[in-house]
Amino acid sequence: MPDQAVHLHRNGGSAVRYGNPAWEAARQSDLIDIRVDYANAKSLMRDDGHEFINLCSCSYLGLHNNPEILEGAIDAIRQTGALDLPISRIRLRLNLLEELEDGLSEIFEARTISAVTSSSATAGVLPLIASGHMSPDGVPPLMIFDKHAHFSMDYIKPICADETEVVTCRHNDLNFVEDACRKSPNVAYVCDGVYSMGGLAPIRELMDLQDRYGLFLFIDDSHALSLHGVTGRGFARSCMPEVNHRTVIIASLGKAFGGSGGAIMLGPTRSEDILTRFGGPLAWSQGLNVPGVGAGIASVRLHKSHVLTDLQAALQRNIALFDELVPNDQAGNGFPLKVITLGDEKKSVDVSKRMLERGYYTSAVFFPIVKRGAAGLRVMLRADLTEADIRNFAATLNETIDEFDLAEAGAGNAA
Repeated sequence: MPDQAVHLHRNGGSAVRYGNPAWEAARQSDLIDIRVDYANAKSLMRDDGHEFINLCSCSYLGLHNNPEILEGAIDAIRQTGALDLPISRIRLRLNLLEELEDGLSEIFEARTISAVTSSSATAGVLPLIASGHMSPDGVPPLMIFDKHAHFSMDYIKPICADETEVVTCRHNDLNFVEDACRKSPNVAYVCDGVYSMGGLAPIRELMDLQDRYGLFLFIDDSHALSLHGVTGRGFARSCMPEVNHRTVIIASLGKAFGGSGGAIMLGPTRSEDILTRFGGPLAWSQGLNVPGVGAGIASVRLHKSHVLTDLQAALQRNIALFDELVPNDQAGNGFPLKVITLGDEKKSVDVSKRMLERGYYTSAVFFPIVKRGAAGLRVMLRADLTEADIRNFAATLNETIDEFDLAEAGAGNAA
């Protein structure tokens, strides 16, 4: 075979080689592949009867078991008499799906279409941005991926690179992006609004670059949708007066929104037709099933009521209390994703294991989820936790980390 450039945008061998030992350690400590049932609305139960609170749930507003949303899913099945319409949406789609997408478009104030997952939405949109078909001028842009962009975006890099030039920049490196805009007439930037390992994108500064240079923005705001902004528009959408023709926002409907699937907010262009005809899984796969659509319609109703604002306020109280009790790099940013950096992968796994036995699941995170040497615990706060839950969890977390620090110090002195 002729020589070919490899590993320009992916290196599965390296990821598995360096990442799998930590995953195996987590499995040996019974921290992954855990079989559970719901013990009650707030707690889970292992097969051995051990109950614990999941502090890594993406249900930031606690809507995963909301009675109205559950009833919405059931009502949709009763109304249609079917579980699904098993055909691509470009051929046929239920009026019920139109009702959901019209509702999403109303609360987000942007034309919004759904997808079976936010990852399939990303897989459909990004290659069309790379080919120039999502931008008004139709020219393939230089595509810049933020180094911390979620794996669901990073995974599509090789496909995008078959359409245009793709580069990666340091996290939130506005100087790099602006320099690229000065040198190239068409640039697209790919990032998260709120990152899955904590922290925010500089959305307002990016919008300024868009105003000055025509920068195209693709933003995954899955970890901010519903929990932030008027009618739950999310962090990115709340930073802009509209979703314009040089912006696409995608988000998960399976996190704080309380439903399932993904959402794609589009600007006022004909890009919806291109997307549903040529957008990979958006074109060839089935869309949301009937209960997912029904749950989404019910959640839209909640997003237009005081229920949403009450839950957002409860979540903010819990975030502020946790930030007061547990030091973390994301303190004060108003979002529920917290990473407690411990450094050592073994320590992270051991602390996570002890926390689980004490009644709290906090996932150990390590390479390639975070950079090597930055392993720790990921904590995800929720609105349905009480003040007592937060205080007890924080005390247990601080105590557990202190125990390990003291043990390490003792071992060092003994040596």
